[in-house]
Amino acid sequence: MPVALTVPGLLVLALVGAAAARLAVTRIVVYGGSLVFCAGLLAAGVNALTAPVAHLVLPIGLPWIGLQLRVDALAGFFLALIGLGGAGASLFALGYARHEHHPERVLPFYPAFLAGMALVVIADDAFSFLFAWELMSLTSWALVLAHHKEAGNTGAGFVYLIMATFSGMALLLAFGLLAGPQGAYAFDAMRAHPPTTAIAATVLVVTLIGAGSKAGLVPLHVWLPQAHPAAPSHVSALMSGVMTKVAIYGFIRIVFDLLGPTEWWSGTVVLALGGATAVLGVLHAVMERDLKRLLAYSTVENIGIVFIGLGLALAFRANGFTAGAALALTAALFHALNHTLFKSLLFFGAGAVLDATGQRDMETLGGLIHRMPRTAVAVLVGCAAIAALPPLNGFASEWLTFQAVLLHPDLPQWGLKLMIPVDGAALALAAALAASCFVRAYGICFLGRPRSQAAAQAREADFWSVAAMAGFAGLCLLTGVFPGAVIDTLAPVVQTLTTARMPVQLSNTWLTIAPVAASRSSYNGLLVFGFIAVSMILTLLAVSRLSTRGVRRAPPWDCGFPDPTPLSQYSAGSFAQPIRRVFATVLFRAKDTVTMPPPGDSRPATITHHITDPVWDGVYAPLGRAVLWIAEKANVLQFLTIRRYLGFVFGALVVLLMALTIWQ
Repeated sequence: MPVALTVPGLLVLALVGAAAARLAVTRIVVYGGSLVFCAGLLAAGVNALTAPVAHLVLPIGLPWIGLQLRVDALAGFFLALIGLGGAGASLFALGYARHEHHPERVLPFYPAFLAGMALVVIADDAFSFLFAWELMSLTSWALVLAHHKEAGNTGAGFVYLIMATFSGMALLLAFGLLAGPQGAYAFDAMRAHPPTTAIAATVLVVTLIGAGSKAGLVPLHVWLPQAHPAAPSHVSALMSGVMTKVAIYGFIRIVFDLLGPTEWWSGTVVLALGGATAVLGVLHAVMERDLKRLLAYSTVENIGIVFIGLGLALAFRANGFTAGAALALTAALFHALNHTLFKSLLFFGAGAVLDATGQRDMETLGGLIHRMPRTAVAVLVGCAAIAALPPLNGFASEWLTFQAVLLHPDLPQWGLKLMIPVDGAALALAAALAASCFVRAYGICFLGRPRSQAAAQAREADFWSVAAMAGFAGLCLLTGVFPGAVIDTLAPVVQTLTTARMPVQLSNTWLTIAPVAASRSSYNGLLVFGFIAVSMILTLLAVSRLSTRGVRRAPPWDCGFPDPTPLSQYSAGSFAQPIRRVFATVLFRAKDTVTMPPPGDSRPATITHHITDPVWDGVYAPLGRAVLWIAEKANVLQFLTIRRYLGFVFGALVVLLMALTIWQ
């Protein structure tokens, strides 16, 4: 099993980073070595999609089962995602990390983070899975705190650590229930003894909590927009583009594989959470002016889209509609791949902008298309992809998800009859708001005039960073133009989990994809790309041939405001104001406070926007205050006498004995 050699190699790189982080050559060794090992993970993952299942047992871990590793089609797909995202982030870091002020806080943990994610995917017993899960969580927490002296980063790391601990405890409970009284912690033993209906329902709920909190499902998403922006940009790309997919893998492995057959209501619960996550995530993103926080909230939205597909697959599979389940699961996995591509690309772009300007606030950017043209082109591709514009990859996977929504048969359960159309509407709303969000983000950051001196003096990113962005932009185009190749590649994973697969797509004429049949619905990314390309070429030729050869230079139309100050152009806040007034007034209790000086006062008028997070204010803030209150009250216990301590111990013993007597 080549993957079993890759993980130790990444851990060796972590030791190298810890031993000599201050040496300039160490950066090249760690990131270059990570790039090579991630390429190996990518190759091994792609090979595992069609190869026989590989199994390996090592004499460590739990004494009676050892450390069990397994690479099947599902693990292979997510290994490929880890390898792809890790290779891109490592390539980007070869140039970007030259400006890292504290490499000793990043280099030891970066390859260990990659190793932890890979080990989660290939683990085949509960102990190995949870060990790798905690390794992934702790190393990413250390990376979040790499810039701990920056405002807010320490708090972000604290919140992330709490949620990561909560996630691990929930998954520990899930595996404990699956193992049963016999303690069957190997995954094969869990598959052989599926739990009862009541235990299966409990496992589903705690798995949604454990994996959903790591993925960013609402209302467990609060750590994500704080932690992802705090990390270095190449780590942000890994956390957002890859680590959230490892969480999705954990959910799929437990619910679709280990749990056995599920009830129809499980799909309803997942659909409800997915729809709410998609809409609330993109609404938060539209309101943000911090570029990296905007991308983090956008990750919440896309995780919601993936869970809509997973919820549909669960609902269809429970009703015996295997063809619909195969379509929905294919759409979910396809969108997970696409999100890895365009979200990594966008975080690379945000990192390049941050490195060139030192700014994340969009109100201080602008005009970067002239200073950073290569970055601007790559980020434009990423924005179009995440906005689901054809012929890029975001459109292909969201279109497949819509087809799964529209495909649903006459299901007998009223919960599904109501929830599936609601999620279809939520998906449409999220797609429209995402387009608005990234038109705003790209226009404010790259177009117009510079809003600060830092933006006016920005310089293009280095060769390695541009190469990483260009590569992922090309992949966004290729997977959008040839979606049939991706669908057919995903077929072994879908076949394993749903006992069905989508029809073979590459055999269709002109590479058209037809989820069910061409007479029902079809899409051809190649023809759309060709139409757009030919239209652009013809338009350019017509303009160049038919326009006058004379050149006349004049100032552009300025709407009666000849002052070239950047204050006269649209801002991020003004762009979002209509959407904020429609949605945020109710959902986020948004308020606009206008300060108008009296007549004769030369001070400018000001508008202050105030938006609250109802999940944070309604759930986590009261919970934090309650914990603080309990801690303060319990603080008196450390000042008791020895007699009172002994009295507490005796009282606890009496209570436990009484409980044991009643239980028997």
